[in-house]
Amino acid sequence: MQTRVFGRTNHASTIAIFGAAAFWQITPAKAEEVFDRAVAAGINHIDVAPSYGQAEERLGPILANYPDKFFIGCKTMERTREGARAEMHRSLEKLGRKRFDLYQFHAVTQFSELDEIFAPGGALEAVLEARQQGLLKYIGITGHGVDAPAIYLEALRRFDFDSILFPLNFVQYTNPVYRANTEALIKECRQKNVGTMVIKTITKGPWNEREHTHTTWYEPFSDQTMIQKSVDFALSQDVTGLCTAGDITVLPLVLEACQNFTPMSADEQESLIQSAGQYQPLFA
Repeated sequence: MQTRVFGRTNHASTIAIFGAAAFWQITPAKAEEVFDRAVAAGINHIDVAPSYGQAEERLGPILANYPDKFFIGCKTMERTREGARAEMHRSLEKLGRKRFDLYQFHAVTQFSELDEIFAPGGALEAVLEARQQGLLKYIGITGHGVDAPAIYLEALRRFDFDSILFPLNFVQYTNPVYRANTEALIKECRQKNVGTMVIKTITKGPWNEREHTHTTWYEPFSDQTMIQKSVDFALSQDVTGLCTAGDITVLPLVLEACQNFTPMSADEQESLIQSAGQYQPLFA
């Protein structure tokens, strides 16, 4: 699988980053089976969070078999210094790690949350302290929502983040404001050498009243043709890689699409966006 340098970390991350949300509710045996498939595909970068159900509990024993093989990014949804410090140490213990390569402020979906993180006694203080102690090396910010790109542009003005994680898919690009903010964010990340991960890349739209056929909270494309187009579109942007979907049935299809990634021309990308009128953007 192709790799791209993850910003200033200089880590050559695979273009498919293992999204541990797939381990939300899963048996240990099934988790090993799924992870072995990801390893066979070449994945060397993992994204995990304590808010992902059983993910930390399932990953911890598995990672013990792969010392120093993966670049590991964890997250916190805590916004206070004490809350973030406590959650970080719980995650380190559950995952059997002495430190994280990357630690991220997770699910920052409102500008007010930035204010909480940066306020006196906010979560940033705990993360900076942990970096000084050698418990983490790089600092990032993640989340989703229609305002995500604009929020992270502001975040980069306030702090020199090492990585950003945000939604990107061709259906969402039909929203001209979202597209413009996303393109501005990607450009800013490139100028500052910030690692860029994207999520929701195979999103077809919200479930609305339809029956949920997958464990993702959005409806994903589930056929290989559309997954390939979605992956090719996302990875044709100037980003490091995409986090794989949180559903173990579509995960192998996403891995295959990443292994077969072919860049799209600008005309091909625009044609795909124009075809998205039959779908509904996840974030409105």
